[in-house]
Amino acid sequence: MADDDIRLWLVERSYGHDEDLVTLIFATTDGEKQLKKQLSHNMLYGKTITAAREEKPENLDEVKDEETRGRYASEASRMAEKHDPDDEV
Repeated sequence: MADDDIRLWLVERSYGHDEDLVTLIFATTDGEKQLKKQLSHNMLYGKTITAAREEKPENLDEVKDEETRGRYASEASRMAEKHDPDDEV
């Protein structure tokens, strides 16, 4: 991990009904920052999704909703306690 990178934990995985998309959301353990990735189902074949990832601060979005921040903080903390960053999930 580079010095300025921030560790994010997988907090949400959802599957689109109308589109062939899977949405992955990674968040910090305080729930303040998030990264949303949308991938096609086809792109996920052969791709490993890990419990955590590192990202540059400028690539992250703020979580504006207080309820969502709390949910992300709780889930990210749970993932950090139960998994190593490189665990496949």
